[in-house]
Amino acid sequence: MLNIGILGCGRIGQVHAGSLQHIATARVAAVADAFPDAANALASKTGATVMTAGEMITSPGIDAVVIGTPTDTHFDLIQSSAKAGKAIFCEKPVDMSADRIRECIKTVEAAGVPFLTGFNRRFDPGFAGLQARIAAGEIGDVELVTILSRDPSPPPVAYIKSSGGLFRDMMIHDFDMARFLLGEDIVRVFATGSALVDPAIGEAGDVDTAVAVLTTASGRICQISNSRRATYGYDQRAEVHGSLGLLKANNVPENNVEIATGAGVCAAPAQHFFLERYAGAYRAEMMHFIECLTAGTVPSPGIRDGLAAQLIADAAATSLETGIPVDLG
Repeated sequence: MLNIGILGCGRIGQVHAGSLQHIATARVAAVADAFPDAANALASKTGATVMTAGEMITSPGIDAVVIGTPTDTHFDLIQSSAKAGKAIFCEKPVDMSADRIRECIKTVEAAGVPFLTGFNRRFDPGFAGLQARIAAGEIGDVELVTILSRDPSPPPVAYIKSSGGLFRDMMIHDFDMARFLLGEDIVRVFATGSALVDPAIGEAGDVDTAVAVLTTASGRICQISNSRRATYGYDQRAEVHGSLGLLKANNVPENNVEIATGAGVCAAPAQHFFLERYAGAYRAEMMHFIECLTAGTVPSPGIRDGLAAQLIADAAATSLETGIPVDLG
């Protein structure tokens, strides 16, 4: 039985704690949060012990930590957890600074501890199925990947101001998915964007509607479309075109009931948001982490995948600012 500590008892910490409750070989042993009420509430649901972050990280009874705290706390928690020999599951982004992620890589690899970066979409059945069938050669050589990701509504402007911007907060998932499906690293990024949904987002220095074009060394291309507004639900689709054919993963609707009349065919909208859409992916992601710890295998995506996505996000932000493509070294 692996004893897992949850650092951060907000929405994502609760999701991960819920996933652990369905895994027979692991349990939520401890929780920590800057807000005592949040920690106590999650402890009551899981039977965990409330600790401070420091107590959890240094406790010999804790095998691994799940970091679901605000991004600006990740660096210190990763550093101290790795030095204490704890396996680490860290939500994306690892950090807003690529240089600080590199420092974390040095510490994690020197300590030899397992590390999973929380790009949960890799574990979604649709997207995981795409990648598996690409790897099996069903559509030959990948040539063009198209990723559509649109939220039902924008977050509060207060969140926008501290999020790092659309590319680092929202599209970073798609940058990781692009690498996952293309099977190659990205060498060039071109991005453009506008504030079309909420003028306040533009006033805060961000965009809410954006497109990025990514290119690999072999010339494979990925085009990504993001919007902070989709009136029909949480839009999450991907299409992969290859030399032998096409694979696609469509939206997951609220239900699979359709009505057909003389007026046409009507179906349910897409599921509302990420908690519903990726519930299975979160569970599969946590199961993968626990299975890796049990078997002594390396979790994936790892911390270097977190750095790769962050570098693409930084390049996209630079491209938006300058209006020209940015090459990745």
